[in-house]
Amino acid sequence: MNLYPVRAIYMAEIARVRRTLLQSIVSPIISTSLYFVVFGAAIGSRIDQVGGVSYGAFIVPGLIMLMLLTQSVSNASFGIFFPRFSGSIYELLSAPISYLEIVIGYVGAAATRSIVLGLIILATANFFVPLHIAHPLWMVLFLVLTAVTFSMLGFIIGIWADGFEKLQLVPLLVITPLTFLGGSFYSIDMLPPFWQGVTLFNPVVYLVSGFRWSFYGVSDVSIGASVAVIALFLALCLATVAWIFRTGYRLKP
Repeated sequence: MNLYPVRAIYMAEIARVRRTLLQSIVSPIISTSLYFVVFGAAIGSRIDQVGGVSYGAFIVPGLIMLMLLTQSVSNASFGIFFPRFSGSIYELLSAPISYLEIVIGYVGAAATRSIVLGLIILATANFFVPLHIAHPLWMVLFLVLTAVTFSMLGFIIGIWADGFEKLQLVPLLVITPLTFLGGSFYSIDMLPPFWQGVTLFNPVVYLVSGFRWSFYGVSDVSIGASVAVIALFLALCLATVAWIFRTGYRLKP
């Protein structure tokens, strides 16, 4: 594998963050602060603890996961969609670059931005509530695996989309609702038994629950199930990307 084209794609995508610093970094931080004001102060004043954890601290992993999922998908999808939209994808496809190098460059850059953003949100949350990470290595593992997996999903969406409307369709109408309904701001044990069973079909539940376990040692599902779900989703994304490049599906504008 030639690392020079990977580095070129990676650095070009990272440089885009510096040009859109307000949108890429500042806006999510402001959104996170507003979530703490609304959920942490307004709702947290009515809920003392959840699973032995103060409500303000309980929602921190869910907030990080919400931003991580949406930003990973959005960054990666726009990164590959714009070359298709502008026509510069022909230069990329005609260059002596393998498909693996293209994927690593775009997905790696999107995942890096999302991980950095997640760490910034974690630092921001520390100003509002005291945090303790019980399993830091597991926290980093979930952070990296989730960022890479959903960046790859965003890469797939960027190839599938033929317009800016479709580009925002999945993040706004699928990822965000699933995250809100996946236990980001509550424990699924608070739900009636029927809705607890329905919620378990939401894959985001396993991501949020596993990530929250790495902080406080409490979760709605087993850590093994969380790891299995994200590994399965990553395998599906890898298989889809391989099929796209093998068939040439919508790589060109």
